[in-house]
Amino acid sequence: MSKVAFVGLGNMGAPMAANLVKAGHAVAGFDLVEAQRTAAAATGVTIAGGAREAVAGADAVVTMLPAGRHVIASWSEFLDAAPKGSLIIDCSTIDVDSAKRVHEAGAEAGVLTLDAPVSGGVGGASAGTLTFMCGGSPEAFARAKPILEAMGKRIVHCGGAGMGQAAKICNNMILGATMIVTCEAFTLAEKLGLATQALFDVASTSSGQSWSLSNYCPVPGPVPASPANRGYKAGFAASLMLKDLRLAQEAAASVGAATPLGAEAAQLYALFVAAGHGADDFSGVINFLRGAGSSI
Repeated sequence: MSKVAFVGLGNMGAPMAANLVKAGHAVAGFDLVEAQRTAAAATGVTIAGGAREAVAGADAVVTMLPAGRHVIASWSEFLDAAPKGSLIIDCSTIDVDSAKRVHEAGAEAGVLTLDAPVSGGVGGASAGTLTFMCGGSPEAFARAKPILEAMGKRIVHCGGAGMGQAAKICNNMILGATMIVTCEAFTLAEKLGLATQALFDVASTSSGQSWSLSNYCPVPGPVPASPANRGYKAGFAASLMLKDLRLAQEAAASVGAATPLGAEAAQLYALFVAAGHGADDFSGVINFLRGAGSSI
């Protein structure tokens, strides 16, 4: 059993912390929002008075925060309270430069660090089936793996500092773009009079197959577990997809990479979110495409 501090007990952080408790770890948590602290306490998380109090005496610290600026601010607040030689894991999805900055700050403070953003959404966080994409030293990865295994099923070491974040934004650029073209295909099929089940049966077993199609089919029926069957209630919110696509575009610009389809995906999700659908599942962009027609 390890003493784990968990900073950020939101929609993702709270179930992740709860799974650490279930695995037998002693978890001290903190969040700025009182309701989230109360909910986490009900799962067995000991609520600390602040981030510094949470990390005092911890073997490992996990942060799960909205953006790079929040991670930098939080680490700056508690780093000198973390025991020397402890491990700090950031599971937030942030920009690569910010990830590298907190790695550098951790090294100066004498702690091991890992960037470990996740894939799997709130459902995966609750079920303990997340995928962790990890960047950092082999030593940090080895130390972190038993902790991450309490919260996920697949733990991948992607390379050095920031490479977990690089893997996450590249993966989600693929996901965002393939979801859009999958939605376009089903919209075209509807207008041509092709049954959605027929298109699914063909594409899911041939060259059109993708995760977006087989697991998150954007029309009701073919995949019972997809959000399309529950009114596009978010498994992965469109606002979060937009965040990741923008991070990918920022990274592409910083290294001079050409990502025209990624850029177009970011623009379409920006329009979808601006139209008031940020809380919808990202597969709900099919309804936007149906209405937009040739005006895009």
